[in-house]
Parts: sequence; structure tokens; C-alpha cells
Amino acid sequence: MSRHEPIALMLVTDRGLCGSRSVEDVVMQAIAGGVDCVQLREKQLDTRGFVERALRLKQTMRSTGVPLIINDRVDVALAAEADGVHLGQEDMPVPIARQLLGANSIIGLSVENWAQVERAQDLDVAYLGVSPIFKTLTKTDTKGAWGLGGLARIQSFSRHPLIGIGGLNQANIAEVVTAGAHGVAVVSAICSALDPMQAARELLQCIKTAKVPSLHSRNVAAITSSQVH
Repeated sequence: MSRHEPIALMLVTDRGLCGSRSVEDVVMQAIAGGVDCVQLREKQLDTRGFVERALRLKQTMRSTGVPLIINDRVDVALAAEADGVHLGQEDMPVPIARQLLGANSIIGLSVENWAQVERAQDLDVAYLGVSPIFKTLTKTDTKGAWGLGGLARIQSFSRHPLIGIGGLNQANIAEVVTAGAHGVAVVSAICSALDPMQAARELLQCIKTAKVPSLHSRNVAAITSSQVH
């Protein structure tokens, strides 16, 4: 996958939610179920531990063709020769990350308020992570949820593909796509699942169904109209 190919279903890893299973095992099951991008997220490991885990996961994923991106850490992405990085608003500025990682790397950027959406318009990113769509226990450092109306507003303004994240699961993922997300990122919906492969398959089917053009147009119009009234 190049930086220009759309992401439908991204897995964001969480070691704790994987339980007794290894991150590598859950990732490979998820890829077998249709996940087309993996974001390695490690908030507790030191730099050496993070790099070692990234190298192991990259080797495990080598034959799949699915890109591996690193959460927050450009240095880890460089050390592991990952396919890119997902940046938060307090991480390395996008222009510097782009200079270090190169033109072909995937760089995603989280946006949590409207000013950040506007500033991102001129940045060279592969996608915006609209975060969070709904309140979630896996993202506790955000300032509030966008909701479906907020997502639809971003979609009508931004030139970038949008990846929804935060509180997403099989019950609500379709409405997030119809509100304007080009793809979604999930954590617990796959990491906590008894069968990560089946969970990924079901989530991907929800996404594909929601992308039917006629349904998408009607739902975006309805959501936008509801915000006006």
C-alpha cells in the first residue's frame, strides 16, 4: 500500500487488550480478516523496547503487504524502517516528519478541534485521524468527542481522507462511514475479540456495505441537515 491508497480498516494495537495472546498473533489474525493497515501503539515501553517490538512485528508482517505505521514516534519508525507514522498534535511537526521519513511514507495526523482541522489543510499528510468520534476508554487524553455531525462537517471541508477512531465497533461503524469517514481505526473491537479474524471480517463488511454510493449521499445529507436544524 502506498501513501495514496485509501485505508479502510486500521488496527491500532493494545498489548493489554490482547490478553494472553501476543500482539503479533492478534495482528496476523486481523490481517487475515481484512485489516489493511496496522498502527503499533506502545505508550509504556522505553525506546529500546519499542524499537525491538516494531522490528519483530515488521518481520512478522513482511509477507502480507500490509503497511505498519508507528504511533507518535518518528525515531522508532525510522529505526524499524516502518511504512510511516501516526502523529498527535503534540508530536513532531508534520513538515519535519515528512522531511525525515521521505515523500512515500504514510503520515497520519490526529485532529481534535476545528482549528487543527483548518491548519491541517496545508499539511502533507496521507489522512486525518478524526479523534475521537465517540468517547472511549482507550483514548483518555482527548478534549471531547466529534460525534457524527462533527465528522460530517470535517468531511465537507477537508481535502484529506478521514479515518474515524474512538469508540467504534460493529454496532456504529457503518454510520461513521456514511457520515464521511473514508475508513476507520479500531482498538478493542479487534484486540479484545475472541476471534480477531472474524471480528475484522465483520467490521470490514460493515464498512463495505456503508460505502454504497446512494446510501452514503443520503446519510451525509441527513446528518448535515440535522446539524443545521
